[in-house]
Amino acid sequence: MSKPASQKLSAARARHTELSQQLHRHNSLYHALDRPEISDADYDRLLQELLELERQFPELITADSPSQRIGSTPLDNFPSATHASPMLSLENAFGADDLRDFDARLKRFLAREEEIAYLCEMKLDGVAVALTYEQGKLIRGATRGDGSRGEEITQNLRTLSSIPLRLQGEHPERLEVRGEVYMELEAFRQLNEQRREEGETTFANPRNVTAGSLRQLDSRLTASRPLTISCYGIGAISGAEPATHFELLQALRSWGLRTNLETVRVANDIEQVIARYHELLELRDRLPFEIDGMVVKVNSRALQQELGEKSRTPRWAIACKFPPRQEQTVLESVRFQVGRTGAITPVANLTPVNVSGVTVSSASLHNWDEIERLGIRIGDRVVVERAGDVIPDIVKVLTEQRSGSEAKIPEPSECPACGSPVARAEGEVVPRCQGMSCPAKLKEALKHFCSRTAMDIDGLGDRLIDQLLRLELVKSVADLYRLQKEDLFQFDRMGERLAEKLLAAIEQSKTRSLERFLYALGIRHVGNHLAKVLSRQYGSLEALEAASLDELQATHEVGPQVAQSVVRFFADANNRSILAQLQELGVVPVTTAQPRGDKLQGKVFVFTGALERFSRKEGEALVEAQGGRASGSVSKKTDYVVAGPGAGSKLAKAGQLGIAVLDEEGFLQLVQQLEAE
Repeated sequence: MSKPASQKLSAARARHTELSQQLHRHNSLYHALDRPEISDADYDRLLQELLELERQFPELITADSPSQRIGSTPLDNFPSATHASPMLSLENAFGADDLRDFDARLKRFLAREEEIAYLCEMKLDGVAVALTYEQGKLIRGATRGDGSRGEEITQNLRTLSSIPLRLQGEHPERLEVRGEVYMELEAFRQLNEQRREEGETTFANPRNVTAGSLRQLDSRLTASRPLTISCYGIGAISGAEPATHFELLQALRSWGLRTNLETVRVANDIEQVIARYHELLELRDRLPFEIDGMVVKVNSRALQQELGEKSRTPRWAIACKFPPRQEQTVLESVRFQVGRTGAITPVANLTPVNVSGVTVSSASLHNWDEIERLGIRIGDRVVVERAGDVIPDIVKVLTEQRSGSEAKIPEPSECPACGSPVARAEGEVVPRCQGMSCPAKLKEALKHFCSRTAMDIDGLGDRLIDQLLRLELVKSVADLYRLQKEDLFQFDRMGERLAEKLLAAIEQSKTRSLERFLYALGIRHVGNHLAKVLSRQYGSLEALEAASLDELQATHEVGPQVAQSVVRFFADANNRSILAQLQELGVVPVTTAQPRGDKLQGKVFVFTGALERFSRKEGEALVEAQGGRASGSVSKKTDYVVAGPGAGSKLAKAGQLGIAVLDEEGFLQLVQQLEAE
């Protein structure tokens, strides 16, 4: 006899609450503490179960449900939001002398001679937001606006997985926290590459795309952008405040909010502040995100209160800016690059100029819509900007310096590589080569296939690929696996040892993971992340090839555009022929879900504590390689708990349930014994 509807709803509500709590906790462990306890696949399974419950029982959906990260119904406009206290601008400094002047001013204001302790943190080049929590729940998110009032963009900020929908631990009843939303440089590069291949306008820099993403009326678009946040302060808090700004950042992290604590330094005097400024200036180009300076704050919260504010800036903080990354030069000519899908991109050849220590001789012009927007011409004097290690951009044309000899940049009617016709599809901003045998398209496809994040064929770079094409040794990626030593001896400066090394690298690539193989194929719209999603969902190339459009669209994170692209790829007779050739040649991608052995089949492991011999993910991979399963929680179904230093409640629960406990050495010995059998 089936349960009454009320009982089903009650059971669903209880499970939904449990799942929500688990997902919020795991999200905090991953983003705020960098201590994940479960794999991405396990997290996705929990989320899928929650989404299915909400599909069956829509009344379970709440504003702080983990499901709200995927975006919802578009808004008509953004209402205004008043901040709990003004989000002030910072006064600027431009070097050591300005910092010493700042320190001297504070000492005069406070009438003190003893040194002041300062907090030094990176000045992220992003967009400032304010997040308001009540009873631990995110109730509002807003832009900075004019400092007193901003735009309420709660629906968009909820989509950022790095922003907790619920605070963790013993949190204040009310909190307004301030943070900087930004996009990492690699994510920015991948986003622009995808847009370029899709014929869409590329973005000028990470800050611009971040600002635009946060102000989308359709939050589903915000959800599709790889944004993250770093929290740096508060606007209001109920209860007692931490004594120092450093302790405040520690408290924010303990509540599940993401901070850059690892890079924050407390300086005992202004000379230590200056030293840290120079350290960050040296570190700047090696960071995975863009910073444009260092923020210096008085560390004592009591002294901050005593110093107070000026009209628009706090007296107790200053931003010491880095030297500019912009210089002026001349656009001498334009060349056209052809991508692996035939997309033709204009690239500016510049008179070489030194931009913050790097010689820049070319810059991306993106597409002809961007050329028109800038109004740029050959011969123009331009301002070029270098942001991190992103390709330099032309950000301004100095039209007032024109001589009248400047020439417009024409859109090509023929492919510069093969002479085939060029066409621009409706709604796209990038023209594409229509030639089926374009060598430039093949070259880019080969480069992509061999790249480190794809099949990782070490040594097969631009120079050798050029020679493969010149000698007509390859006409598709499958031909790479037909190469013989005698073929390679036709190359310039190719000896026997180098040829053997290259052939060995090609052979090793035959068993790359399925996700890397899918990415290597260059399926339109399928980047690294979606290749991983598809690999995890389908487990084999055959299963993915057999998936219908509806099945693909039902896969989490796979939208209609991606689903259609995958179906079209496998429907293409030429693609199927190449895949069949690859299989015949021994290219057999493996999924990480496929274990190398079955010695741990059915066994469940839980890793806890601060592991020192290996990371939690590495331990989980060793278990899964032998058919076992890693879990984030201890239960009666757990077979082993692997405990590192500082293990707490999970270790205690293992003792209560009589579960076998291994230290790190014991776990490694167990794995080695199994692999030796």
